[in-house]
Amino acid sequence: MISGIRFLAWVMLIAWGTLAIYYSNLPWAWMRLGLAASFAAFAFWAIWLSRRRHMKFAFGMVFLCLVAWWTTIQPSHDRPWRQEVAVMPRAFIDGDRVRLTGVRNFDYRSRDDFTVRYEEREVWLSHLTGIDFYVSYWSEGPVGHTFLSFLFDNAPPLSISIETRPEVGEGFDPIASIFKQFELIYVVGDERDLVRVRSNYRHETVYLYRLNTSPEDARRLLLVYLDRINQLADRPEWYHLISNSCTINIVRYANAAGRQGRFEIRHLLNGLIDSYLYHSGRVDTMLPFPELRRRSLINEAAQAADSAPDFSQRIRESLPTIHH
Repeated sequence: MISGIRFLAWVMLIAWGTLAIYYSNLPWAWMRLGLAASFAAFAFWAIWLSRRRHMKFAFGMVFLCLVAWWTTIQPSHDRPWRQEVAVMPRAFIDGDRVRLTGVRNFDYRSRDDFTVRYEEREVWLSHLTGIDFYVSYWSEGPVGHTFLSFLFDNAPPLSISIETRPEVGEGFDPIASIFKQFELIYVVGDERDLVRVRSNYRHETVYLYRLNTSPEDARRLLLVYLDRINQLADRPEWYHLISNSCTINIVRYANAAGRQGRFEIRHLLNGLIDSYLYHSGRVDTMLPFPELRRRSLINEAAQAADSAPDFSQRIRESLPTIHH
């Protein structure tokens, strides 16, 4: 048992070190690959093949040097960003009034053909009435993307999506996202952008759930979000699939806003998060969950509405009524 745990610990250290080098900020792919392979080969020899007792100590020193170097790799706001994430939003709070800059409202003609448009928006906390929860799937299963829309009685919904901030030519890689490959961004935008680009142009499967959050809790959560948005505008952070990603942060901020509840594996396997929302009573449970989920699929309505000014209203027309 002890030898098995020791073996697993060595394997995890070697795997982490190898991937950390491969996904590091060294400039050439061949260099990263060569150094990663050399590290793995040295580690295997030092731990299991060499008969010299001090070689494990030598590996430990090499590993500590790698960790020390790794900590020097810092996130940045100064990179050649893709246009979808080129502008960091910022919030200016003046009592009840909130002014947001860098609000994305692109006009899409296809997935990669769009008119870039960033706007300013004003919202009033006293007019915030609730929150809607989106789950979007590249392929339906245990992993997806989640984001929120904050609802107002005198303004269109305001969507906030916690995402990676890829550079030109980059695409999402879940393993790379654990190794300082992507900065973090909170995309603030119009639903005709943030929702429609997923449902209509990326052809993701999108579900919309009405949360039974009170206006007071919704305001507390929005203020937490706004504070984080400003923190990121001032100081960049790394996205991390496990510790600093969409659903994990939604839950973390809900806790900060007063949520009562424990960690649940569906917070990580976020493709199952709608089941968690249902069984924890955070959405209406008058319908059986399979029926609620069927009626919460909005792709058909979103494609029919497309660029219509009343996009947000039309994608909600067939949703179940909220029962309080």
